[in-house]
Amino acid sequence: MLELNEIEQSRKNRIAEIRAQGIDPFGRRFDGALPVISVLERWEALTGQTVRVRGRVMAIRGHGKACFLVLADMSGRIQLYVRSDDLQEPGYEWFRQYIDSGDIIGVEGSLFVTRTGERTIAVSKVWLLSKAVRTLPEKFHGLTDVELRYRRRYVDLMVNTDVRDTFVMRSTIVSNIRTYLTARGYLEVETPMLQPIAGGATARPFVTHHNALDEDLYLRIAPELYLKRLLVGGFERVFEINRSFRNEGIDTVHNPEFTMMELYEAYSDLDGMISLTEDLILKLANEVTRSPVVQFGDQTIHFAGPFARTTFDHALRQYAGLSLEDLRDPMVARRAIEQFGIHMDKSFEYANVVNEVFDKMVEPNFVDPTFVHDYPVEISPLAKRMPDQPHLVQRFELFVGGMEVANAFTELNDPIDQEERFAEQAAAKASGDDESQSMDLDYVRALQYGMPPAGGLGIGIDRLVMLLLGQESIRDVILFPVLKRREQQD
Repeated sequence: MLELNEIEQSRKNRIAEIRAQGIDPFGRRFDGALPVISVLERWEALTGQTVRVRGRVMAIRGHGKACFLVLADMSGRIQLYVRSDDLQEPGYEWFRQYIDSGDIIGVEGSLFVTRTGERTIAVSKVWLLSKAVRTLPEKFHGLTDVELRYRRRYVDLMVNTDVRDTFVMRSTIVSNIRTYLTARGYLEVETPMLQPIAGGATARPFVTHHNALDEDLYLRIAPELYLKRLLVGGFERVFEINRSFRNEGIDTVHNPEFTMMELYEAYSDLDGMISLTEDLILKLANEVTRSPVVQFGDQTIHFAGPFARTTFDHALRQYAGLSLEDLRDPMVARRAIEQFGIHMDKSFEYANVVNEVFDKMVEPNFVDPTFVHDYPVEISPLAKRMPDQPHLVQRFELFVGGMEVANAFTELNDPIDQEERFAEQAAAKASGDDESQSMDLDYVRALQYGMPPAGGLGIGIDRLVMLLLGQESIRDVILFPVLKRREQQD
């Protein structure tokens, strides 16, 4: 049973009183209401008319025969004036006894401007649409327990309009990505989230069990291999915006459940993906957020083209003082890991060492958008090799604000090479690297039917939104982030 304080218990008790009067404390449909923003924008035209609005009571002030309320809906806030001589239904005394801050009400009245210049609705009728038992926090954003905002996002959204605006902007960004891609002939598709093999990325999956099939299934870590099967089937431009899941740590840039946009384009390549990525992000910065300069913590990010470019090996040399070839020497690699203070919780394979050193020593240096390309084949099992340097692949990652935002390949469509790389990944998994990919023979079979040359791109939507809106934590752009479970509290 959830505990209530004295005021909240009193509100709960009054629900029975309201019901006894034949009034439903949780209301019914309420038609004819205008959004608050519409009333404010059409103020002159509506003056002299009776208007209806509905929303949540955010504050009540005043005593005696009159009071002022602040009413909020999705579009904005407006002041209400309730006076005993004007309120026809249900009567002023009833109103003062049973309407509290936090309640959802509908009102009818006329417009006027107070002596202080405040646009206000003089209320003549009130309808209780939903009785709030719990009281609104006065300064919810000031709570010392910052996680409470994420745990009770419904209250966070209710009282902090800037938080609500963040999620409206997130929706706008995603909508604009869809519009951008469909206008360029991409088909939006949906691929399985429950997969028999966790493939398409190097990550630890979530495992579940299907009772009817008596088989383990995996929440997908990436949609890649299914989307590329569609290229084999004849689709030439496909994309998906949906959830992926990785059973890994939680911090300011990682959430186990996250949103990815992945696209694949037949007859394109890495250069095509670079052009598309840069154009898309610049359009989002300029047209959606309307700011090519974003303050991201103590960093200032400039979204201006062309984005900087560097090779993986050059960046490694510049910021870690080591080359890809240096790290092939186990003694050099171990010395570097110790020197940099890196804790290796994975096997000491070349691919893992390279990833860890790059992640800790190189990535944080890329504040403005930077394409890093020419990756080692060992950490890119699904990308096509470079013809003149087969130990490298045609891959880039885009880094902004010190973190990865996008990942793209010229896609590997050689079934022989792909099967060999899967075999190497499977061997690493068998030796204890549980993040390595498994052998997906059906995907190899698909490639044997012939997949056209192609470019592929993945963008982390949550991180992109963080960067465009200047939000430093991924929890601030995910409505309900994963949190460690607590016992129920009041």
